[in-house]
Amino acid sequence: MIAPTVPELVSKAAEHPFLGAHIVMGDGEHAGMALAQYRDVALASAYEPIFDVGTHSFPQTLTASPESAERFGDELGVEALTLLADGEPNALFAQVEDDRELVDLDRLSRALHAFNFFGTQRPGLLFLRVHERLLKSVKYDHGLHFSSVLIDFGLNPSRIVIELPAAAVAHKTFLGYLTKSYQHYGFKVAGNLPNAGQIMSVSEMARLDFIKMDAGAALRDSVVKHLVGYANRLRIPLIFSHVNDEAQFDALQQFDVRFVQGPVFDAHPSHAR
Repeated sequence: MIAPTVPELVSKAAEHPFLGAHIVMGDGEHAGMALAQYRDVALASAYEPIFDVGTHSFPQTLTASPESAERFGDELGVEALTLLADGEPNALFAQVEDDRELVDLDRLSRALHAFNFFGTQRPGLLFLRVHERLLKSVKYDHGLHFSSVLIDFGLNPSRIVIELPAAAVAHKTFLGYLTKSYQHYGFKVAGNLPNAGQIMSVSEMARLDFIKMDAGAALRDSVVKHLVGYANRLRIPLIFSHVNDEAQFDALQQFDVRFVQGPVFDAHPSHAR
């Protein structure tokens, strides 16, 4: 089934009791894309690709130029980044003190990214981060609200990966509950490891769909080989994130790393996180 276009999604959003007050069509450089009006700023979507470099049987190099990043394998998907429409880094999440307001902002951002992802017929998976405070503010049925919104707009939750922060992954019981809840409502779930040793316990309370680890930290602590081997035994895809330069990328390839993402693959990297 082909997803609705961005204009169709924005038009339908006008009837939604919450999204209708915030989601609009962009113009100028944002023509054809949805924007979210919040407080006195406009929020836009950006997407950082996650590459499957294992789809190429020969070593990859970034020497040619980052603009040729598509040479480095297929895209597993993209991770959504929230930026201000004028291109400046988005600091709204850090500025919001009220938990209820943070929940609204998080839900608005996820809907915005889903509209721009599905509405432009992007392939692969959409990785969406969830703010740690939102996980604590919503007491139960994590994923219920977002799943109902997606289905109402004709969008498929199974193509979305909810990305849990390291603080949630560090608590096995909480991680198990969150993972099962999001998966129950149709989502896939990724967990960011707070440290390499945490991979030993991720399967005890939760069957994650993806594991993520900061590339710089893994290389610094000389644990890449260990992480790749253990993830292979768990049969959970391991993504090395925040690959910042060619040296890190080359070092990762020595250990048969398959999934990578980071600024080094982006010809126009965003500062938004």
